[in-house]
Amino acid sequence: MEQYEPERLSAPQLAAMRRSLTNGRGALTRRSLLRASGTAALALGGLGALSACGIPPAEREGDAAASDDHSAAEKRINFSNWTEYMDVSEDEKSRPTLDAFTKRTGIEVKYTEDINDNVEFFGKIKPQLAAGQDTGRDLVIVTDWLAARIIRLGWAQKLDHANLPHAFANLSAQFRRPDWDPGRAYSYPWTGIPTVIAYNEKATGGRKVDSVTQLLDDPALKGKVSFLSEMRDSVGMTLLDMGKDPGTFTDADFDAAIGRMQKGVDTKQIRRFTGNDYTADLSKGDIAACVAWAGDIIQLQADNPAIKFSIPPAGYITSSDNMLVPAHARHKTNAEKLMDYYYELPVAAQLAAYINYVCPVDGVAGELAKIDESMASNTLILPDKAMAAKSRAFRSLSSEEETAYEEKFAKLIGA
Repeated sequence: MEQYEPERLSAPQLAAMRRSLTNGRGALTRRSLLRASGTAALALGGLGALSACGIPPAEREGDAAASDDHSAAEKRINFSNWTEYMDVSEDEKSRPTLDAFTKRTGIEVKYTEDINDNVEFFGKIKPQLAAGQDTGRDLVIVTDWLAARIIRLGWAQKLDHANLPHAFANLSAQFRRPDWDPGRAYSYPWTGIPTVIAYNEKATGGRKVDSVTQLLDDPALKGKVSFLSEMRDSVGMTLLDMGKDPGTFTDADFDAAIGRMQKGVDTKQIRRFTGNDYTADLSKGDIAACVAWAGDIIQLQADNPAIKFSIPPAGYITSSDNMLVPAHARHKTNAEKLMDYYYELPVAAQLAAYINYVCPVDGVAGELAKIDESMASNTLILPDKAMAAKSRAFRSLSSEEETAYEEKFAKLIGA
């Protein structure tokens, strides 16, 4: 397993990062949906800067850079999270689930909403991590690609699953085995992030759209189709439609997916590649159907009942936000107790009811229904078994692969 990547980010990687931060997931607020995806985003304050400054990789102690655990003597946790990613009371003066945890365990939680972007946050913590120092945080939540990097660099502590009985038992099957953290040795998901197909049924004449094949081949949709400007989402969904697994695809598979979409561009079937700005066109009907982020669709449906979504028979792409204990954190056991707490069914339901993202906790439907029956039946928040079985993750890429793939994708979309 590589310790670090000394090369600077390539021009295609940098371009993908800028594209994502300008109008892709990186440009969106926490509630609107997500952030920059892919390793290219590390250009700002990232690994290129590490190698340029000559900072050595963290030393590994078997599986992680560990530190003395002061949990028994110091009943506290420093928890960094995204904004609006935790339940709050109606008067907005308290955080019910965190307060209940403290009341039960006596562990005080210093909760800080200091993550606005993966790149920016990594820039805050990397100097301490690289120097083998405590970041001042015991628990952080980062998106899967950044979690993968932190783990690979030896900057996350290996979890003690004896402290995580609920998490181990209740983690949904679709999140159990990411290729960047097999068996969830270092991380547990906070939420899941689906990429689906969305359509405006008024614009489609009442017809359902549920496959990339329809998007690319249906003449009735010509000029009213959009794909996302995030490579992993658009290529991943196309690979699935072609019968390829995004978790194991080859260079030839990738090229075939690019060629498939290129035909859609050449025939003007595809109107454009977009970031989150597809939402306005979809609501108006200028875009009839598209590859979309599920969080956007939940919000659009609240104002426009004509907006629908579908899960392709071939499957869909899912990414995740994940809880990690940074290397040299002082309160690892306390952090593990808090991680496990959010996998208890009533607690998981309370959190899911507030944040409205995919809940990674299996068996939570009954508890969520007690709070809001409509949420319990919304498969964009709580996937049923059939939907969960269709979830696929885009595999981790080497720096060389990402450079080559982003270059080809940028040419496709005219970036």
